[in-house]
Amino acid sequence: MIWEARQPAVEAARADLNAALAGETEPFEVTTGGRAGQAIDFTATGETTLPSGEPAPRGGFMEWEIPREPGTPWPKPQRDWHAEARLWSADATPATRQKAERALAALNAARKAGWTFETLPQRPVTPWPEEARAAHARFWEARIARQKEIDASIAARAEFEYLYDKPYEARGRIRVAGPFTVESLSPHRAATVGADGELIDELDAARGAHARETEAESYVEAILENLRRAGVHQKDKGDRIEFTSLKPWPGEMICAEGRYPEGAPEAPVERRAGIFIGPEYGTVQRADLVAAAREAAEAGLDVVIACAFNFDAQASEFHRLGRVPVLQARMNPDLHMAGELKAGGGNLFTIFGEPDIEIVQEGATLRVRLRGVDIFKPALGRVDSSDADEIACWFIDTDYNEESFFVRHAYFPAADIPYKAIRTTLKAEIDEEAWESLKATVSRPFPRPRSGRIAVKVINHLGDEVMKVFGV
Repeated sequence: MIWEARQPAVEAARADLNAALAGETEPFEVTTGGRAGQAIDFTATGETTLPSGEPAPRGGFMEWEIPREPGTPWPKPQRDWHAEARLWSADATPATRQKAERALAALNAARKAGWTFETLPQRPVTPWPEEARAAHARFWEARIARQKEIDASIAARAEFEYLYDKPYEARGRIRVAGPFTVESLSPHRAATVGADGELIDELDAARGAHARETEAESYVEAILENLRRAGVHQKDKGDRIEFTSLKPWPGEMICAEGRYPEGAPEAPVERRAGIFIGPEYGTVQRADLVAAAREAAEAGLDVVIACAFNFDAQASEFHRLGRVPVLQARMNPDLHMAGELKAGGGNLFTIFGEPDIEIVQEGATLRVRLRGVDIFKPALGRVDSSDADEIACWFIDTDYNEESFFVRHAYFPAADIPYKAIRTTLKAEIDEEAWESLKATVSRPFPRPRSGRIAVKVINHLGDEVMKVFGV
């Protein structure tokens, strides 16, 4: 009854919105439903058929495709230029202002506009006519009213309601899982990175500087105190970096200078490291590491040690700028309680090296070969390769969309598969050959991705992870 009473108002508002937008020349890119990834051409007429078999207007919205805010989003390159142009400010660095000016010029050329930094629109969308905005407001008013009435009816009359945020234990199902769970923060913005590192040219390090400005001094001081006492750990105890001194540094990205011995114990050489500390809550981006490495090079420092809770995909691939190596030390989540944490306990800062990965082409399919991990050896002052057997597991997203990592292939090269335990737990016979195929350093073949990108995530025995993105 509620649907029959409320749905006509929703459909009428949708029809009015489609009629008001008819003839608009700028297409609307759909992000949900059966037409996700396609664009609605408001100048088109007639109907099309969705994958579900449901008809849809060629030149108009279905109910679930209507955005919450009115307006047609600009194409992605223009949205990126808009974001870069908005980085401009009077107190920004000259490099930031120069990049923002280039982005604004490109945006004006693409949009055939004459915006300045003061007149640049707040949102990268093409405004809708007043009639369309009114219909859009009526649509959401009717849809929200319909949902409120449905929710009230369920609360008043239903014997039970599915609570999707209240899980329950299903005793009839068996969960197969490993000894630990992997979590990762997705970047807030998907940045375009070319084979030659165009990210350095597109994004300025001022973003990292802005994040540094918002960090509390007490947080940075607590992290440095723990770093001074605990040092930086790797898989082998002999590869630990122990600081002989750690002093504050008056830089924008580098907040401290640490000194540690490198080489044989009988004749060590003192090295100077610039310490970069990422935000307490957030993800370090590649632009942040680039800015820190440039600052370290200008100051004559030997290496950058970047300490952070999370690095985004592009940052995980960045390990050197010129002569300055960049070591990425992941911070233990316990450091979120740095003020109460007793300094010096456990592996608080760990470095996971860069995975050595090869993409193998086999006709129309691809394979990924994991050769090992490159690990920095402070005692030797160089990077050595370790065997792939030292890796706990590695995953492949064979069609990476730059936003979410989906595990499509999973391998456990260092695992001794406990067949008897699995057999007992599952209460069934298992295919040992199939399970053995998971203990591999060469993936199964897979077709070329439609996105043109794959992502490989490698995890060590400490639970540290690193991800690399490849264009194929």
